[in-house]
Amino acid sequence: MTDPADLLREHGLPVTAQRIAVLRAVSGRPHGTADAIAADVRDGIGAISRQSVYDSLAILAGKGLIRRIEPAGSPARYEARTGDNHHHLICRTCGKTTDVDCAAGHAPCLHTADDHGFLIDEAEVIFWGTCPDCLPARGKAKISKPLIITPKKKT
Repeated sequence: MTDPADLLREHGLPVTAQRIAVLRAVSGRPHGTADAIAADVRDGIGAISRQSVYDSLAILAGKGLIRRIEPAGSPARYEARTGDNHHHLICRTCGKTTDVDCAAGHAPCLHTADDHGFLIDEAEVIFWGTCPDCLPARGKAKISKPLIITPKKKT
């Protein structure tokens, strides 16, 4: 990781102990939640409010220094890997999150049949499944097939 103070300066942000600690915590805990990152920051610098951590995460994500991902049904997660438009694989059982390189070449990785006039610059894909650690327990339970709803044909 590049020196956090240099990164902050390069992006026009004041260098604070809190921001440096948040950058280090995100780098050390890929896909961590804000609460987990806050705990790591407290371990590193002592007392810091939850709001200060949330504010730092928002500012750092807004400047592109970290990436915020928002899996359905899960709290937001943060990572230091930015700029490459990679995707994620998430375990439905334990929530383990793993990076997956772009599925179809270069960013934004996917092309739509109709972009509706949008200039698409990012595709966020989340693959859901069961991680190797959870597979043995899952194998004992019946794995259900996804429900697919097809629209009724007009008559």
